Amino acid sequence: MKKFRALALLSLAAAALGTAVPAAAQPYPSRPITLVVPQAAGGTNDIVGRLVGQKIGEVMNNASVVVDNRPGAGGNIGTQLVAKGPKDGYTLLMTISSSQAINPALYKNPGFDPVKDFKPVGLVGAVPNVLLVNPSFPAKNLAEFLKLAREKGANYQYASAGNGTLNHLLGEMLNSMAGISLQHVPYKGVAPALNDVLGGQLPIVFASLPSALSHIKAGKLRALAVSGEKRSPVLPDVPAIAEAVPGYNGTLWIGLFAPAGVPADVLTTLQDATRKALAAKDLRAKLDQQGVEIAAPTSPEQFAALLRDDLAKWARIVKASGAAVD
Repeated sequence: MKKFRALALLSLAAAALGTAVPAAAQPYPSRPITLVVPQAAGGTNDIVGRLVGQKIGEVMNNASVVVDNRPGAGGNIGTQLVAKGPKDGYTLLMTISSSQAINPALYKNPGFDPVKDFKPVGLVGAVPNVLLVNPSFPAKNLAEFLKLAREKGANYQYASAGNGTLNHLLGEMLNSMAGISLQHVPYKGVAPALNDVLGGQLPIVFASLPSALSHIKAGKLRALAVSGEKRSPVLPDVPAIAEAVPGYNGTLWIGLFAPAGVPADVLTTLQDATRKALAAKDLRAKLDQQGVEIAAPTSPEQFAALLRDDLAKWARIVKASGAAVD
């Protein structure tokens, strides 16, 4: 009887091991991947995240990639969620430079370290902001705008999505580099800021190209310049601010990160899949339609260097602006 029991226990143990080994050896990904977007649904990063996430899933043998919007605190809530979450490659962060590179200088305690808590997966591309005015504004082009602003800039107000947001800091950077003094008026989000400029309550706003493109095409807002270092292919007749203010560059980049601690082989799989996804012609066409300037092939090391450079750049601008959020 004892011998029978011992054999039975050995058989159970072998059976348990037999089922455990294949489960442990399952190839990545073997279940849905959650792509956390730390901004609200419908925004630029959400649109891009869904397009890129779908294509990454296709590249990885039609894996399921589910977008999870976690807005709040300028992107800090969703970013913290990924930084402190599982390190198995099933929870990723699709974010923008304003959250990853500006918030650490803007917030006393953003709740994450943008370098130590994350591993770069892939740089998706850049989205310029546009310097927009209500059609009733007297300046018809960038040169006229700067001339008027230098003459009586303190009389002109510009709207932003809130203190310390990218479109706030773009105005502060323009003030500093162009020698003007536009007055900042913060709103709770880019939508109400745009609405008041559309309605004529304020004359000026910076807004991301995807969020403003329909208003520009309809003639409801006049695009004077884009914030990148060169013109946008979507608005080829609109100059870059840098053409009149050398060195000005306030492009918003979008990129994919994994939490630090993800297994090396999983990270490599994600990086390879992202590179292949971004090379796909159908995805590139869809991103082009959204006004996204797709990044040239960028290694994770180059992406990490870009993040470090932007952290230093925006820290200087935030300090000069005096913006801070507790």
